[in-house]
Amino acid sequence: MITSETVFFTAFAGFVLLVMSLDLGVFSRQKSHIVHFKEAAAWSAVWVVLSIGFYFLLRNYGYLVHGITDMARLEEVRNRYAAHVQLIPGDFAVSLAAFQKNMSLEYITGYLVEYSLSADNIFVFILIFKSFGVAERYYKKILVWGILGAIVLRFAFIFLGAALLEQFHWIIYIFGAFLVYTGVQLFFQNDEDEKIEPSKHPVVRFTSKYLNVYKRNVTDNFFIRRKLDQKLFVTPLFIIVIVVAFTDLIFAVDSIPAIFSITKDPYIVFFSNVFAIMGLRSMFFFLSSIMDQFRFLKVGLAVLLTFIGLKMLAEPWLKDIGFKPAYSLYIIVGILTMSVLASWLIPEKKTDDPVSM
Repeated sequence: MITSETVFFTAFAGFVLLVMSLDLGVFSRQKSHIVHFKEAAAWSAVWVVLSIGFYFLLRNYGYLVHGITDMARLEEVRNRYAAHVQLIPGDFAVSLAAFQKNMSLEYITGYLVEYSLSADNIFVFILIFKSFGVAERYYKKILVWGILGAIVLRFAFIFLGAALLEQFHWIIYIFGAFLVYTGVQLFFQNDEDEKIEPSKHPVVRFTSKYLNVYKRNVTDNFFIRRKLDQKLFVTPLFIIVIVVAFTDLIFAVDSIPAIFSITKDPYIVFFSNVFAIMGLRSMFFFLSSIMDQFRFLKVGLAVLLTFIGLKMLAEPWLKDIGFKPAYSLYIIVGILTMSVLASWLIPEKKTDDPVSM
C-alpha cells in the first residue's frame, strides 16, 4: 500500500538527488577538479537556503508528510510523534497550524544540531585525505559519493532507532547516557587520539581481504577492468569513499540519538540529517582552510552533546516544568555562538621554542 509518507519521501529523495547531480556536475560531464573558496561558498549558501526553505514548507504544508486530512488523522500522528502539542477540539485548522509549527521547529532545531556536529566530521575528513594521500582534485567526488552512501546508512539507522524508541521508550535514557559520555570524552580528547594509519583502518583491511584492489588510481574511476584477464578491480578512490561513509556512520551514532531528543518523528530526523550532511560537502571546502580559527568549536560541540544527553535523561522532569522545544533551540544557538565568539576573542597563546645551547 502506497502511503502519503512514501509519496512525500520519494519526492524528497528525487529532489535531493537532482540537486546533488547538479552539484557533482553530472549533467555537464565536469571532470574532477579542485574546489575553490568561491564555489564552496556558493554551494554552501545553496544548501542553507534549501534547508531554510524546507522549514517554511513544513510550516505551511507539513500535513503532506503524514497525509493529515482530518482531525482523527491529526490526533493519531500527534499522539505518535508529538504528544506535547495541544490540539483544539473542533478546530482542525488551528490544531493543524500548531502541529505544523511544532514540526517545523523540531526540524530546524535538529538541522542546526546535525549541521553543527558535522563540523567535527570536517576535522576527520581532512585527516582521512591527508593520511591516505588523496589528491585535492578528487576531494569533491569522494565526498559526494561518500555522503550519498552515508545517507543510505543513516536512513536504515534512523528508522531502526525510531522503531526501537516506539517499542522501548527506556532506550532514550541509554541514548542520553551515551551522549553525556561522548561529550565528556570529546572535551578531553587530544589531537593525538585522532591519528589514522591507512593500512590498519578496518575498511582498508576488509576491502583488501574480500575485493580485488588496484594499487593505483586510474583517472578518477572507482572501478577498472584489467585488459589482460578482464578481471574487475576497485581503485583506492573507491576504498576512500567507503571510509568516508563508514566514518560518517560512526558520527551518526552520536548525532542521531541527539536529534531523537528533539523529535520522535523519524521523517523529521531524516530530513534534518539529509540537509545537514548534504551541506557538509560544500562546508568542508568552505571551512577547511579556516578551521584552525575556531579552536573552541570542539569544546562547544562537547558541551552541546552533554547538554542534549542530560536533556534526554531529564525528559520526565523537564516535561513537568513545561520545557518547550524552542528552549532547546535557544540553548543550542547560545552554546555554538559562545564557542565561536570565544575562538575569535581569546587568542591562542604562542609558545616560544626553547633556545638550544
